[in-house]
Amino acid sequence: MRKLLFKITHSLAFYLILLLVMIFSFTVSARQPKPPLKVGYSIQIASITPEKMNYAKSVGVDCIETTMNQLINSETLEFKYSNEEIVQKLKKAKKAANDAGIEIWSIHMPFGKNIDLSFIDESERQKVVSLHKEVIEYCRILQPKIILFHPSFFLGLNERELRKEQLIKSAIELSANVKDIDAIMVIENMLGPELLVDAKRERPLCRSVEETVEIMGRLPQDIYSAIDMNHIKDPENLIRAMGNRLKTVHVSDGDGIKERHYFPCSGQGKNNWTEILAALDEVQYTGPFMYESAYEDAKDFRICYESLYKTYKAEKSK
Repeated sequence: MRKLLFKITHSLAFYLILLLVMIFSFTVSARQPKPPLKVGYSIQIASITPEKMNYAKSVGVDCIETTMNQLINSETLEFKYSNEEIVQKLKKAKKAANDAGIEIWSIHMPFGKNIDLSFIDESERQKVVSLHKEVIEYCRILQPKIILFHPSFFLGLNERELRKEQLIKSAIELSANVKDIDAIMVIENMLGPELLVDAKRERPLCRSVEETVEIMGRLPQDIYSAIDMNHIKDPENLIRAMGNRLKTVHVSDGDGIKERHYFPCSGQGKNNWTEILAALDEVQYTGPFMYESAYEDAKDFRICYESLYKTYKAEKSK
């Protein structure tokens, strides 16, 4: 009888200890900061395959951004493929993403020295606008939430004000096409630590906080901001300046001097991620944490974001 009581008592003690451990583990887990944003990354159309999308979903990726640049000859502004081929490629990519449960969040529109919405020559500008309209119509197949545009390429000397006017004209015209496919138009900030690139060229438009604020202030309120964290030193300042105009981001580390696109958790860049995450919280940003950076494995995207967010919350609680 004593042995039986001992066994029962021992078993009860074991299960009580187990229950306490589980309660403690749950409490600790509940106290861990839960990152609020979805995680995404930039990927080319041709790389949106069932295999890659299924793997990305399995490691915590929620959405993607893709670009149309690879479908276009940037010198001639002509499509490299027939209409039927482009439609097939896009439908294939859409199906791969859908089947894996991944959202195509944004489309990065074509860009380059010959694809510039701020061209001064009206015939050149209209040619670029027409190209974008065709691309936007193809975007309908992918059903993105966001259509992202570069404001300009490099500029000639002393033509900045006229270029701003041309960009605004182009953006307003294209906004109607973006709305027609139920998407939101955003303009991305560009790299510009100083005005001049060399003796003959100036940096692109939206090269600083002040210039981005000015240009966005001259655009309709339903054209929004995209912030590339590799294009500007202390990107948190631009995030706060854009406020609720911010609709999407490009996440990578840099130094604000050159195009780097370092992986945020690589330790190579100079971005202050605690300040960046604080700024995103302050402006109540709800878009994805969209990587546009070098990486080794898609599993690192969520791991890195959660690590950065955990550090931010720990610093905030001090």
